[in-house]
Amino acid sequence: MALPINPTVVESTDIGEQRATLEMDHEAAVEHVRETFEAAGFGVPVEFSPSDLLNEKLDAGRDPYYVLGACNPEMADRVLDASGGRLGALMPCNVVIWEEEPGVQTVYHVSIMRIGRLLGLAPDDDEMAAIIAETGTMVDAAYEAL
Repeated sequence: MALPINPTVVESTDIGEQRATLEMDHEAAVEHVRETFEAAGFGVPVEFSPSDLLNEKLDAGRDPYYVLGACNPEMADRVLDASGGRLGALMPCNVVIWEEEPGVQTVYHVSIMRIGRLLGLAPDDDEMAAIIAETGTMVDAAYEAL
């Protein structure tokens, strides 16, 4: 199967990649990220710990890793209309927090809006460009506040 894009030429800005480092314990970082994204206009309807699940089911020995499924209802509603419902397959917009070492956490996010457009799940039109710009501004504000 041929990929619709060449991953070797995709830049981090093409996918809205954001990364930050927090110097705090893992649980405090998860709470801080949740509060920061909520203050930037996102809700967090879904959250879970893949590391807890894998450690329990497989005795994997994974370091703390947590997923916050962030969502802004207005943006979700608009993008579902703009994409004919297809971008819902990538929802919610995940923000992940993983422990690099005790007391050092990485916060990571990519834009499902940008990725959906790159993959052809959402149109490359003015409405989608506006949604990408608005959600990007919200994510930027959250990362600046981290």
